[in-house]
Amino acid sequence: MARLPDFSRSAGFFERLGVGGRSDVFYLYAARAARGFGDGFPAIILPAYLLEIGFNPFQIGIIATAALLGSAATTLAIGYLAPRYDVRTLLLICAFLMIVTGIAIPNVQHLVFIATIAFIGTINPTTGDIGVHIPLEQASLAQGASDKDRTHIFARYSLIGALSIAAGALAAGAPDWLVSWGMGKINALQAMFYVYAALGLVGALFYSRLPHAKAQQAAPQATALGPSRRTVYKLAALFSLDSFAGGFVVQSLLALWLFERFELSLATASAFFFWSNVLTAFSYPVAARLGKRFGLVNTMVFTHIPSSICLILAAFSPNLTIVLGLLLVRSALSQMDVPTRTSYVMAVVTPAERTAAASVTAVPRSLASAISPTLSGALLSTSFAALPLVICGVLKIVYDLALLFSFRHIKPPEEKDAPR
Repeated sequence: MARLPDFSRSAGFFERLGVGGRSDVFYLYAARAARGFGDGFPAIILPAYLLEIGFNPFQIGIIATAALLGSAATTLAIGYLAPRYDVRTLLLICAFLMIVTGIAIPNVQHLVFIATIAFIGTINPTTGDIGVHIPLEQASLAQGASDKDRTHIFARYSLIGALSIAAGALAAGAPDWLVSWGMGKINALQAMFYVYAALGLVGALFYSRLPHAKAQQAAPQATALGPSRRTVYKLAALFSLDSFAGGFVVQSLLALWLFERFELSLATASAFFFWSNVLTAFSYPVAARLGKRFGLVNTMVFTHIPSSICLILAAFSPNLTIVLGLLLVRSALSQMDVPTRTSYVMAVVTPAERTAAASVTAVPRSLASAISPTLSGALLSTSFAALPLVICGVLKIVYDLALLFSFRHIKPPEEKDAPR
């Protein structure tokens, strides 16, 4: 395997990048960018490809569900393996799975085989940041991070991920360009999966530069969660409610609602979702600043509630311009809880529990988000097609209030030490 240049001796290089002199953070950011770009276009390319080779929407839904369920299962497994094995090795295995996924999908056409690949592999049917890489990358970032810098590190990580996903979404238009140059449509769509595999190889190159380390240096326990188990399980339950709510308006279903209600063109929808992702991306560093000033839980709750209100208002608005404006405001607010939530989870557990905590809080989100899209699809066929937006907004407000009530007194170290 080719090797990247070793920047680890250039502390000033990393200081200028804002990673505090830590080369491992730089390589994790770079791997996240490659993986994010790869996550940006499969959510659009995969259903288009499956339709082209003769699959119907129900079969495509089965494959998407298999991918989400598989992501939950492998993420949970990683959470319990990481304390016993080298994290760098596990990340390289994850990159290998990404490579195999990209190569395998265009070379099989039977439903069972594709669903199996989706379950075992790394394909992401949503634009959200889910997958087996997440708990490993989060625990690696948190390792050695000071309480002062931790939220900013995760904010930059989320910003890089969101921007790369937005860029990847724009790349989903590449098959049309390839077709215009004479390539067959199926071949053009298949080529994108080989690009996905190549991005997995790029990620592996960056992971190979990471130091060897275990997520848990202490003796292995029967379970990777110890004294923080109760806190983690409560957070996981609340996060699952949030994800269940979010599943009612995943990007594909929100686009479908806009197409049917306002006859939105594909070009306009593409531009809208690009800018939506950009606003989401730049909300992450803002969230870090707000979290430092007002507290992580307060930032999660009091940015989320206005975004949910915007979603509910959009459901009742008859004017497309107003609806798109409300949805853009929502995009600028709704994901501010991502870096603050991750930082909070890493802060309220012991270092030895971080990988397991990231995994245990991520798995219910994947499972819950796999349930509600089916319900939302049925509700879109009712006389009030905007009902999924209302349900999502209301459930998210319930989640925010429950989070505030349950965790407002559990402070991360930097807030405990802050002057009053």
